[in-house]
Amino acid sequence: MESMLSTVDNPFDPFNQWDKWLAFDEEKGYFTCEYLGRIAVVSNELSDAEYSAEVEAAIDEIVRENITGNYKKVQRNNIQAT
Repeated sequence: MESMLSTVDNPFDPFNQWDKWLAFDEEKGYFTCEYLGRIAVVSNELSDAEYSAEVEAAIDEIVRENITGNYKKVQRNNIQAT
């Protein structure tokens, strides 16, 4: 399962409409990607799995604390064709 951080008022899907999602986010002054980047404890020394786990933990923390009441976790199945 893939997860992304979004805001409750953003009408765009960050998985499939990234450019529109990002434009809306920045126009509103949220800068969600930058916020997530400040919370996630990541480095180039982490494996892909460790990196993903850290980002997931940061998303969960932001949604749990939800200081502005505006954040939500968006998920989709990450099914790879064989």
